[in-house]
Amino acid sequence: MNCADLEMLLCDYVDGTLRGQQKSAVEEHLAGCAACSLAVQDAGAALALVERSALVEPPPELMTRMVFDLAAERDRHRKLAPSFVRRLFARVLEPVLQPRAAMGMAMTVLSFAMLFQFAGIEPRHLRPSDLDPVKVWAALEDRSVRTWERGVKYYENVRLVYEIETRLKEWSDQADEEASAGTGRTQAGPDADQAGKKAP
Repeated sequence: MNCADLEMLLCDYVDGTLRGQQKSAVEEHLAGCAACSLAVQDAGAALALVERSALVEPPPELMTRMVFDLAAERDRHRKLAPSFVRRLFARVLEPVLQPRAAMGMAMTVLSFAMLFQFAGIEPRHLRPSDLDPVKVWAALEDRSVRTWERGVKYYENVRLVYEIETRLKEWSDQADEEASAGTGRTQAGPDADQAGKKAP
């Protein structure tokens, strides 16, 4: 037995209504668990305090008021009781309006709405012939092929743009290198001419 099991049996143990194996299991657990034995002591002290408190007699008008209010509530309930048709519809619709059934229906409607959206079928203009499985499958296949082709085309376009940008960058870098090399030659040219004049 663990502490959670003892918590569930605590009230019965304190009241003294536990018998047999359950009582011996609780006592065995209490011998080894200080926290649970402290909880049992606290519960026993609270029960003793309640038992020591004086009994309070209810005022006589309380019983009269309770009987009167109960009768008035019963009359009001009879007046507000639903008609036979409402009760019949409630009995028929009760299984459908359970949370699990309602969520299942909502998920089914959502699934069909997504399927129709993907297949390109407008639910407003839906005809019985549109629900033909072959037609729905063909529309889904057509839509998936178109989506795949669009993705491939987009990928190829992105690749082409990337290659063009790479080439343009290479050409601009090459032009910058040639321009800097040409500037270096023109600066080196006059210096070489002056050096040639001084040498003879």
